[in-house]
Amino acid sequence: MPHSNTYLIQRSILSILLVTSCCTPCLIGQAGTAANSSSATASSNKFLGTVTGASSGVLSVKTDAGLERKVTVPDGIKIQRIAPGEKDLSKAAVIQFADLAVGDRVLVRIAPAPTTDPVTAISIIAIPQADLAQKQQQERDEWQRNGVGGLVKSVDAGTGIVVITSGAGPNQKTITLHTNPATILRRYAPDSVSFDKAKPAPIEVIQVGDQLRARGTKNADGTDVAAQEIVSGGFRNISGTITSINASAMTLTLKDLATKQNVTIHVGQDAQMRKLPEMIAKRLASLSKPVDSSQTAGKTGPPAKAMDTASPANPAHSASGTDGSIGRAGGGDLQQMLNRAPAIHLSDLQKGDAVMLVSTPGSTDVTVITLLAGVEPLLEAPASTQNMLLSNWSMGSGGADAAQ
Repeated sequence: MPHSNTYLIQRSILSILLVTSCCTPCLIGQAGTAANSSSATASSNKFLGTVTGASSGVLSVKTDAGLERKVTVPDGIKIQRIAPGEKDLSKAAVIQFADLAVGDRVLVRIAPAPTTDPVTAISIIAIPQADLAQKQQQERDEWQRNGVGGLVKSVDAGTGIVVITSGAGPNQKTITLHTNPATILRRYAPDSVSFDKAKPAPIEVIQVGDQLRARGTKNADGTDVAAQEIVSGGFRNISGTITSINASAMTLTLKDLATKQNVTIHVGQDAQMRKLPEMIAKRLASLSKPVDSSQTAGKTGPPAKAMDTASPANPAHSASGTDGSIGRAGGGDLQQMLNRAPAIHLSDLQKGDAVMLVSTPGSTDVTVITLLAGVEPLLEAPASTQNMLLSNWSMGSGGADAAQ
């Protein structure tokens, strides 16, 4: 694979895209552990889903398979409420139909007949939406405090050790992750960086070059982690120039700068798309320009600041160290900066625009997961900038609040 400046820039900035777009590994799929456990063996007489409506003894549920179901709920059937994460029903509370609300997660067991809607419920287990939201925030905070992320450098399935690289430029560091039989290992679906779509997978599926995020007990400098949970994935990263746009088909054609081939990009409703403001793109492109030693020779004191304005309102400055490198242990503020970039739609793009994107695997036909426009200055950045951005390649756990 070519290692030109353009190719390295492609890998570098795209590493950050996943940080700014992917959601915290704590969504309903994990919060509703008890319900998901039951659904693993679900047959046609039960299903798991989210309440979309409840009135006059009839429950509307959108199942995890995407189907809309109508369920008649007779008086007197057992309806129980459990807390997110509970493993069984020993602490379940009995509730009434009126206690169910839109957004609640439910496991509905139905009578064997009839098989067409409306079906009749014989029991319901629910997790309230408010409890899910609270659990999600708690887990987001946990990933922020104790999370690390980076690019997989090596995997030793025998010892359970995974080594990743993280950070940027002079702040780049190697992090050793120690797993054990209790460590939760998940793998992102090839078409999504949503944790609720990640599936359990053994350590053997983790590959060198994968993007990985982990949380656990860290040592003082964060270079050694006893991992409690790991999520990893492999995606394609593409940068290039748009050659055509088909709005009706929701696709665009891109000339991949690395392979020189045209690639058809499908833009689904879940695609994360942002445009980097020109000023920020230029500042990013110059963040890690090497310091001219002739200008600093013989001088004492700290190096000159890379930016001339120090203000929390200036994210481009807060993302840089005093030597022009990415600060704060590898680019957390840089990730926040990208997350603040304006959201765009396919209609905002034009032929000739340069974009960088994370996509599903594929050679000439892929689906975009995250796309960043306004990257022209970054495609012309020096090798130092490429190396700086490369280390920010990591899965996200809470968007702008990605853990350091």
